Amino acid sequence: MEEENGDAIQTRGNWSSRWDYLLSLAGYCVGVGNVWRFPYLCFKNGGGAFLIPYIVMVFVVGMPLFLLESSLGQFSSSGCVTVYNVAPIFRGSGYASLLVSVIATFYYSMIVAYPLVYLVYSITNYHPPWNSCDNEWNTPYCSLRNTSDVVLNGSLVSPADEFFYNKILHVTSGLEDGGDMVWSLVLASFVVNAVVFLCIFKGVKVVGKVVWFTALFPYVMLGVLFVRGVTLPGAWDGILYFIVPDFYKLGKPRVWVDAAVQVFFSLGPGWGTLVTMGSFSKFHHNVLADVVAIPIINAATSIFAGFVVFSVLGFLANQLGTHVADVTTSGIALAFITYPEAIALLPMASLWAALFFIMLFLLGLDSCFVQMEAVVVSIVDAWPYLRPKKEFVALAVCSIVFLGSLMMCGGNGIYVLMLMDQTSVDLTILLTTLLMLVSFIYVYGVGRLFRDLEMMLQQSISYFWFIAWTYITPLALLVSVESEQGMLGHIRLWQVKTLLISYCMERGSPLRFGDYVMPAWAQVVGWIFSLSSVLAIPVYCFIYLVSAKGSFRFMKCISPSSKWGPALESHRAEWQEYCAHHPLPYRYYHPDADCAPAPRHPIPEEVPMKPVDGV
Repeated sequence: MEEENGDAIQTRGNWSSRWDYLLSLAGYCVGVGNVWRFPYLCFKNGGGAFLIPYIVMVFVVGMPLFLLESSLGQFSSSGCVTVYNVAPIFRGSGYASLLVSVIATFYYSMIVAYPLVYLVYSITNYHPPWNSCDNEWNTPYCSLRNTSDVVLNGSLVSPADEFFYNKILHVTSGLEDGGDMVWSLVLASFVVNAVVFLCIFKGVKVVGKVVWFTALFPYVMLGVLFVRGVTLPGAWDGILYFIVPDFYKLGKPRVWVDAAVQVFFSLGPGWGTLVTMGSFSKFHHNVLADVVAIPIINAATSIFAGFVVFSVLGFLANQLGTHVADVTTSGIALAFITYPEAIALLPMASLWAALFFIMLFLLGLDSCFVQMEAVVVSIVDAWPYLRPKKEFVALAVCSIVFLGSLMMCGGNGIYVLMLMDQTSVDLTILLTTLLMLVSFIYVYGVGRLFRDLEMMLQQSISYFWFIAWTYITPLALLVSVESEQGMLGHIRLWQVKTLLISYCMERGSPLRFGDYVMPAWAQVVGWIFSLSSVLAIPVYCFIYLVSAKGSFRFMKCISPSSKWGPALESHRAEWQEYCAHHPLPYRYYHPDADCAPAPRHPIPEEVPMKPVDGV
């Protein structure tokens, strides 16, 4: 049992204030994707009309998962591994979350390093070096009258394009050609991981203070860039492309799928970070208020970033004499080619470039160190003897991430980065999220869960969350609705298939980066990346089941262990007393369902629950 001091756990630590917690979550959820992905999705999927499916998905996917994971961490004071004391056979899902977090940070830390390199060039040059074709890295195909994604005369490219690929990345012809190590990228990656280590090695108290700068300062930068952007010629042409609704596109299933994916990956369920960050909250903290605040902050930031991005894209289109659609890109191309190209046309371009890349760096940095803090905490929770050596665990994790990022510091690094981005995360995160729902809603019982949370929050919980957790959210995660079109473009067949099938079908097609088609062996490497974390789930399940002793071993494996419940003795006693006074007729009924019909084969509950020691 943990050492206690009032409502605090001394051995693990707690947030100093609610604002530390909120800013940490905001820093984690609001990242570079809010700047380079969401605005493009709006443009692609009907402009302002895209907000309708996006807001719907926030309510049916984002908020329910956010509340589930945050409240479970708060109730049990557990990381993403030990939270599965509720059904120990699923603990492999926690290990899968740990592994995928580390693997994803290999390439995410590299993405955070790119703005550092750009920042150095911005502050050491009066004019940005990507605004001319007279540099050593330029080729005869460089053209000032070109955009990053429009090829003139079949071969010309922009100086910003050549600066990124030739100067920053030293890009080679493909994965097969490793090229030389790019030492500027090595140094930038080292700096990123060193800063992450300094932010997390002393634990959540330091994290809670650092985020006051890293989470808030990007909003200052966004505000400055917004004011500058909307005053540029052509800015409102770009903004209109961003916000003018096209309601016809709402009839396309792909638009709703894009909205669900954006909400799912921007709020970050499945990684274990929400569980771990919630575990540092005081036991009776009102997490319901956070469930509303963070998704609103995340959505508002995405929309505001869209105004910032499209005002500058409108200006770029105006200067090039072309349409906004011709200069609109997403992802790395938007952040490191198109937007810098537009900034280079401004007076005092180096200043605006420096502000933009500082903002990108901080947006990525706090997402990175909050996730790494969650990894470190989950490790010391799973192996408590490491807790006194947490600083060394943090150093080891950051060192592993740095060494992993070196794969992306060669001439073929951008191809490795894209290969990992396209293959290593999606399947694992989907499975870990689904297993979280299965473990707590269908195995432990949604009725038990509601009773536990109502006891913790000291208030009733809306039936909305009951319906969402039990039916709507699992269905939204499982089902992908797509349409096949005939030769005339009319929808002739609706398909309903699971996201897992969709994932496997997509992995059957060649992986691409722009016009480059990755070789067949890259497909195999992609599956290895994907399965490297997924396999933790069945492997642990098998080992745990085989190691279980006695009769009814499977029931023991899916029953709460003796360690499940509040960490503090005072809260545990309060919980057990509450359970004794509020027995459930059936674990799958809402605690307030007084008129619920009795099941045909009821599963009696011992109150308090009979503990079953884990193996």
